[in-house]
Amino acid sequence: MNVTLIENPTNGTIYDKIWTAISERKLRPGTRLKEEKLAEIFDISRARVRHALAMLEHDGLVTILANRGAFVAEPTIDQARDIFFARQAVETSLIERLCTTRTAEDITTLRAHVVKERDARVRGDTTATIRLSGGFHFLIGELAGSAYLAEVLRDLISRTSLIIAMYQTRTQPDCGPDEHDAVVNSIKAGDIEQAKQQMIHHLGHIEQRLDLEAPLHHEADLEDILK
Repeated sequence: MNVTLIENPTNGTIYDKIWTAISERKLRPGTRLKEEKLAEIFDISRARVRHALAMLEHDGLVTILANRGAFVAEPTIDQARDIFFARQAVETSLIERLCTTRTAEDITTLRAHVVKERDARVRGDTTATIRLSGGFHFLIGELAGSAYLAEVLRDLISRTSLIIAMYQTRTQPDCGPDEHDAVVNSIKAGDIEQAKQQMIHHLGHIEQRLDLEAPLHHEADLEDILK
């Protein structure tokens, strides 16, 4: 996916800011993204806001409705199942590649990331826990050395964040470091089949925790979230 980001010299990119807020589950599914408010927050024109929202819609993270405006997307159960199926296919391919190309430095990097995950959980830092949980999977993609699959995975992970925000209860834990650590051990050992099965189990574990009841909509203060 080749996306040109919209840059703002003081606030970074509006695309990245919204994408990150969605990935970290700060922007909930169904949240309205008001053009005028976003233009004010980022100090840019509404035309540039519309451009960013159009790109987010193209990536499946935003829904734009005629005469109503833009909203954070609300994936259906069928779409959720498709996303998890796609993630299994992509991530097991990346795992297989990494098992054959891994270096000692790669393993050290992965282990350090898992340590950060554990620390965030101990501190009760929910935002860091969510970010680091998804970051582990991003890291697998980066270390595997496939720029294309890593970008595909980036998109799938952000869509997964929407799914989890809609269908998983707050009392349930996020993607956890223990299962990540087991994957790292198998990658270090070069055990391709074991590593792939652990990743499939791990993603399946997340999917099984989805609550299929109708999600509640949440209002959000865009300025507090995106500033």
